[in-house]
Amino acid sequence: MTEDGARSVRVLLAEDQGMMRGALALLLDLEDDLEVVAQVGAGDRVVAEALDVRPDVALLDIEMPGMSGLDAAAELREKLPECRVLILTTFGRPGYLRRAMEAGAAGFLVKDGPVEELAGAIRRVLRGERVIDPALAAAALSAGASPLTARERDVLNAAADGATVADIAGKLFLSESTVRNYLSAAIGKTGSRNRMEAVRAARQNGWL
Repeated sequence: MTEDGARSVRVLLAEDQGMMRGALALLLDLEDDLEVVAQVGAGDRVVAEALDVRPDVALLDIEMPGMSGLDAAAELREKLPECRVLILTTFGRPGYLRRAMEAGAAGFLVKDGPVEELAGAIRRVLRGERVIDPALAAAALSAGASPLTARERDVLNAAADGATVADIAGKLFLSESTVRNYLSAAIGKTGSRNRMEAVRAARQNGWL
């Protein structure tokens, strides 16, 4: 509760780096009208924790173990639509912003901003506003949408750890020739020479 008796804004914080998570929680709790009610370090714990504590706002990192913050945001939209999602990430990539908006996120900020800006963003998304880092919004408009299909993204993700075509085919229940076709298409669309270059290019643009 705030000093005037109003209910504090309940915040769930998802960040895989323990020191960063603790620092953010401490700083947000210093705000009179904000209360961090849950902290998680893995993306696949976000939804279960949110259903348990019912936060007003979920503050999600993108790259987390178990599940990305973008996938967690999409699942939250389905299972707890009243919870507003704000993406806070180190990786200010245009493709990530587009995917965050498609997943239903109400805001997208990079981590190098002041905590006052973050606290203000939490209040604004709770009021129904959309909050996006201005420089990143401009970059996303100029970059355009991802050229990769959903299946091409799946195949590139599966190839990221050096898996063979046979491994990828088995994992995704595809034929080896189909996998080769998807890889060839992804390599062409990213302007790369091979699959690992395609993975790097797609990640740099936030398409994976």
